[in-house]
Amino acid sequence: MENILDLKETIIQTLDINKALDIVSIDLKDKSSMADYMIIASGTSSRHIQSLSEQVLEKLKNNGVKNSKIEGKDSSEWKLVDGIDLIIHIFHPEKRKFYELEKMWSELIPKEKLII
Repeated sequence: MENILDLKETIIQTLDINKALDIVSIDLKDKSSMADYMIIASGTSSRHIQSLSEQVLEKLKNNGVKNSKIEGKDSSEWKLVDGIDLIIHIFHPEKRKFYELEKMWSELIPKEKLII
């Protein structure tokens, strides 16, 4: 598998080539242990969102992320592609505005202090 930064750029490029809107990458390394990066993008319709998620999933698998999968298969407004170290959210613009993930994950999260 490529290094995570190369893979992140490959996924962003895949989204861009396939006309995803407002692509944002958020570094999660110091904020969460669930992944290194979160990528958020918007699609223009339920078909576009589905297509983008399938393109991203295929790109992940082609780059060695064999356990990747799509969550939200029944949703027409949101898909999450779990790329292990990369989490990719693809939203309908209204749903994206409602959840405001960029705002939630972009803010600095204070590190917990150990009190002895």
